[in-house]
Amino acid sequence: MRIHHLNCATMRPALGPAMVAHVLLLERPDGLALVDTGFGTDDLAQRRRLGLPFLTTVRPVLDPAETALAQVKARGFAASDVTDIVLTHLDLDHAGGIGDFPQARVHVHAREHAAAMAPSAREKARYVSGQWAHGPRWTPHTEGNDAWFGFPSVTALDDDVLIIPLPGHTRGHAGVAVRRDDGTWLLHAGDAFFHGGQLDVPPRCPASLTAFQRLMAVDNRRRLDNLARLQELARSRSGEVTIVCAHDQAQYDALRTGISPGTP
Repeated sequence: MRIHHLNCATMRPALGPAMVAHVLLLERPDGLALVDTGFGTDDLAQRRRLGLPFLTTVRPVLDPAETALAQVKARGFAASDVTDIVLTHLDLDHAGGIGDFPQARVHVHAREHAAAMAPSAREKARYVSGQWAHGPRWTPHTEGNDAWFGFPSVTALDDDVLIIPLPGHTRGHAGVAVRRDDGTWLLHAGDAFFHGGQLDVPPRCPASLTAFQRLMAVDNRRRLDNLARLQELARSRSGEVTIVCAHDQAQYDALRTGISPGTP
């Protein structure tokens, strides 16, 4: 399986560092799969649906070349080659591109699907129902008794692509673990954290991002509990698991180029 690292949404918040929407494109024997999608072509055509608060505070660039569809086509594939999309959650900057691949199965944790289909008053601003107005081929998942490095897990596509529940940021937020060809794992942890320094010893994070994570969490205690578990996993299994979040520019650049941050 070949893994491509895509940035499907550059964002330049009024406060805090610039961010990316780190998306994985997986070349699998039976088709392509995306892990998250960033913004889609309809988001660019109908910017107002993203909401004025989001547009003015997060300030997305909304570049057509950054859509997952454009980047899939730039690699010589067609939209129909994408058979599956695995989402960490359904926030508007993660699920916007699913409409560009209407034939794909959309895998998501069942609790997240339920939250987006019937959001509470607090949750409504984060979900844009127009992003799934095309009627996706939803495939909701619920974890069973399987475990992955001590975390509950559920098979998304096969034993090489797993959904790892990491609730807190949203009701059904999850990470997506992808087994690489050398047997090690890449865990796309979505918005379980926002800055790579949060996995350092001691952890570090810009104050603006620390505040934003707390503000956006539907259950901050569970978010912090899962962050602590990810920090322990990063310390104890560094040779077996690489953990990345969705929005850290340095983590994205390091994986895209193969050059670690700070390397001369």
